[in-house]
Amino acid sequence: MKRVVIIGAGPAGIATAEKLSRQGIATTVFEKDTVVGGLSRTLCYRGNRFDVGPHRFFSKHRQVMGWWQEMLGEDLLRVKRHTRICYRDTFFNYPLSVKEALFKLGIGHCVPAFLSYIKARAASPKQEETFEQWVQNRFGNCLYRAFFKNYTEKIWGMPCGNIDADWAAQRIRGLSLSSALRNAIVKNNKDGVKSLIREFHYPRLGAGMMYEAAAARAQRQGANLVLGAEVVEVAHNHKRITHVICRNLLDGTLFEAEGTDFCSSMPLDLLIRRLKPSAPQEVLDASACLKYRSLLLVYYIVDQKEVFRDNWIYIHTPEVMVGRIQNYKNWSSDMIQNDEQTTLGLEYFCSESDSLWSLTDEEAIRLGESELIKLKLLKSGRIRDAFVVRVPYAYPVYEVNYRKHLKVIKDYAGTFGNLHCMGRSGMFRYNNMDHSVLTGFLAARNILGASEDIWNVNTEKVYYEYTSGGLEA
Repeated sequence: MKRVVIIGAGPAGIATAEKLSRQGIATTVFEKDTVVGGLSRTLCYRGNRFDVGPHRFFSKHRQVMGWWQEMLGEDLLRVKRHTRICYRDTFFNYPLSVKEALFKLGIGHCVPAFLSYIKARAASPKQEETFEQWVQNRFGNCLYRAFFKNYTEKIWGMPCGNIDADWAAQRIRGLSLSSALRNAIVKNNKDGVKSLIREFHYPRLGAGMMYEAAAARAQRQGANLVLGAEVVEVAHNHKRITHVICRNLLDGTLFEAEGTDFCSSMPLDLLIRRLKPSAPQEVLDASACLKYRSLLLVYYIVDQKEVFRDNWIYIHTPEVMVGRIQNYKNWSSDMIQNDEQTTLGLEYFCSESDSLWSLTDEEAIRLGESELIKLKLLKSGRIRDAFVVRVPYAYPVYEVNYRKHLKVIKDYAGTFGNLHCMGRSGMFRYNNMDHSVLTGFLAARNILGASEDIWNVNTEKVYYEYTSGGLEA
C-alpha cells in the first residue's frame, strides 16, 4: 500500500496532496511554516491580508486553470492589470505605450535606442552565454541599459555578465520589441505574450486563499497536513528513500515518518545536505555552488484611501534599494479591512549575507518609508502601522555555469527510485506558480504509475514572460 510523504506545502506540495488524496492514497505533508502556500502564501495582520510577492493566476495549462477554478469558484476574481515602471523619477505604463515612451523619453533617447535595436538585429548571431549577451543581441545596448541592466542587477546582486543566459531564455523570450509595439498600437495581445495580458485571475482573499482551499480539500479527502514541522533528515538505503526525521518547531521534539514515495519541494541544496547517509562529495560540492536570493518584505498600513492605481510598480530607479511595490487593495478590495486605508508591500531583493538582510525591523521600516517618500509615492506621517517578513530561498540564481552543478545533483537524485523533486526551490528552477502546480500534478501521476518528465516543465517556447528583468510571479 502506498504511503506518500510530501516535504513542503507550497503550490507543488498542496497540488500533489490534493490529487493523490482524491485517489485514496495515504498522504502526509510536512511544512515548517504555520500556514500553507509557500511563496504564494498570504499573511494576515490586523484584519488585512498581504501576499508574499505578486501572484497572478494565469496559465496556458488548462488542467492548472481548471484546478484553480475548481478550488475557488466565484472567489477566483478577474482583475484588470495596472502596472508601471519607475525609472529615474519617471513612470512608464507597462505594457509599453509608444506615445508615452516618445513623450517622456524624448526623441533624443528614442532614436539612439531604435538604431541600437536595428543594429543588434541586423548583426550576425553572437555568443550567448550570459544574460547581458542575450538581451543585447535582441534589444540592442541602449534598451538593455535603460530597461534591463539596473533592475536585473538590483534583483540578483551581481553584474548581468555573471547571470546565465538561461534566465533570459526563461523569462524574456516571449516578448520582442515588435510585439510590444504592435500590442501598444492595436491594444490586443494576439502574440499571446503572458506579460502583455491585461486581465488575470486572483483569489478574493489573496493568493494563499487558493492553497488554503486546496489543503482543506485534501484533508477532507484524507490527507494529513502537519504544520510547524521541519524535515531535518532524509534517510535512504542508496536506492530508495526510506523515511524522514522531522523537528516539531513548537517544542523541538523529533519524530520519524516512513513512506513508500517521497516528494520534495524543499530547496534542492538543503535536500542534498540532509540526506543520510551523506551524498557523495562531488554532489555536496555541486549543491554548495547553488545560490538563492532572499526577500526582505516591508509591509505598511497607510492612512490614505488612494496611494496609486497600480497593482504593483517595478522600481528601476538605482537611487533606491526597493525593487517592487504592491498595492493590495488594487488586487482585491477584500484584502483590506478599512477602505479608508491602503496596504502596501515593498520588496527588497538580497542575500542573507547582505546588510539589508541584517537590518532590524525598525531600520527596515524606516528605510521603506524614506524610499516611498523619495519616490513621491507617499507623504511623511501617513503610515499607521508596519511589519517585516524575511523570506530565504525565494529565487534560484542562474549564475553562469549553474547548469553543470545542477546536472550533477539531478543525476544523483535520479538514482532514488521513489524520490520526486518538484516546485521552484525543489528543482532549482525559476518556475511560475502554475509551473510549480504542474510539477505537483506530474509527481502525483508518476506515483500512480505514469512516467512523466517533471524536469521538462517550464521549457515551453511559447510561455515565457517579460518583466523588465523578471520576478513577476
